[in-house]
Amino acid sequence: MSDTLCPCGSGKEFTACCGPILDLAAKAETAEQLMRARYTAYAKCNIDFLYASAGAEVQAEFDPESSRRWAEGSEWHGMQILATEKGGPADDEGVIEFIAHYSVNGTAFEHHERSLFQRVEGEWKFIDGELVKPEPIVRDTPKIGRNDPCPCGSGKKYKKCCGK
Repeated sequence: MSDTLCPCGSGKEFTACCGPILDLAAKAETAEQLMRARYTAYAKCNIDFLYASAGAEVQAEFDPESSRRWAEGSEWHGMQILATEKGGPADDEGVIEFIAHYSVNGTAFEHHERSLFQRVEGEWKFIDGELVKPEPIVRDTPKIGRNDPCPCGSGKKYKKCCGK
């Protein structure tokens, strides 16, 4: 019998990927595995796992009800791992940069974050996350003045044409 693909985007079946970690039958061997399992926990609304896989400071601030509302109110579309710094089986710390794709009420969103993970008593834990802001858009051409000719080619001033 075929299983469904894991929501984390690994391409593996859920039972061979994040399933055993979410069920606490296996521990994440790397920071990336824990990151993928945490994304999957949101997609599967496993709020208890989100709490259990966090470090003490995150647990102290954790709001299970708002996490549940966000998880249940979102449609989860996948995750991209953009960068991994350390976080391997022999490391005690790692940073994962990722983008989580989801939508709320039909509006698409991207959650771009750099997350810090550490081994705590032999287990990987989520310690902190920092949102990555998009690069500002820099104009290649000079700004069009209100009294300049409209770039559409109408021959009118910009303010009387497309600049209304």
